[in-house]
Amino acid sequence: MTETAYSQRIDSHHHLWHYTPEEYGWIGDDMSSLRRDFLLEDLRRELADAGVDGTVAVQARQTLEETEWLLGIAEKDDSPVRGVVGWLPIASTRFSAVLETVRDSNRLCGLRHIVQGEQPGFLDGDAFNQGIAQLRDTGLVYDILIYARQLEEAIRFVDRHPAQSFVLDHIAKPDIRNHGFTAWAEGFRELARRDNVTCKLSGMVTETDWNRWSSVELHPYFETALKAFSPNRLMTGTDWPVLTVGCTYSNWWKTVEDWTAPLSQQERDMILGGTAMRVYNLRS
Repeated sequence: MTETAYSQRIDSHHHLWHYTPEEYGWIGDDMSSLRRDFLLEDLRRELADAGVDGTVAVQARQTLEETEWLLGIAEKDDSPVRGVVGWLPIASTRFSAVLETVRDSNRLCGLRHIVQGEQPGFLDGDAFNQGIAQLRDTGLVYDILIYARQLEEAIRFVDRHPAQSFVLDHIAKPDIRNHGFTAWAEGFRELARRDNVTCKLSGMVTETDWNRWSSVELHPYFETALKAFSPNRLMTGTDWPVLTVGCTYSNWWKTVEDWTAPLSQQERDMILGGTAMRVYNLRS
């Protein structure tokens, strides 16, 4: 990968959607500002304001239809979306056949399941693990979406697949609002010992008080992630548009820039884009 590619700014985690109350029931009254469409045209304005070069779109619905829609957006010649982390029925006996239907797309870079909404033990399930094992030779990453309380389960899961590349979303969603640092940090550091796991600096604002959060409050979580993973295994994501309940798109980038200011230029470049380019094998 060239020096230019490493210095590109990549948003490694955002969503796009056509809003319907039925499909986005998790958007409660306190998030009413999210009850509308968020499409590529909206995203382009945010990217221009923040100076972002490219993105990774991540699934928000567990449907093959959405995955195909996101791939269609990413495959357009002028699209800023460089890669898609989609959803496929990993635990299904149909998984291999369904995977083949989207493998031709050079924009599919990973898969994700909304494990944070599953019952305890989901990541220990035989069918899901058999599906993950089929990713080994595909080059696809698996994004881990969990709460901090699921870290022990996630560690067992990752240990079953030492050759699989994993990305931990939203630093495992610590309960920042209720001062959950200690409950999160031990399991987070333990997961970071696995070299095949990378971590996204994303989703932190929505885990604290949306109206009163500060960079100072969140900084210990960043420092812990930096020490545990190092810049080579950290990437910046916004979780837009969910982020907007408590922060603007540009302000999140400014927050991460301030945190990374003491680092070397190479280390900053990795966190702000280079790690995402490498791990997701994105085109420059």
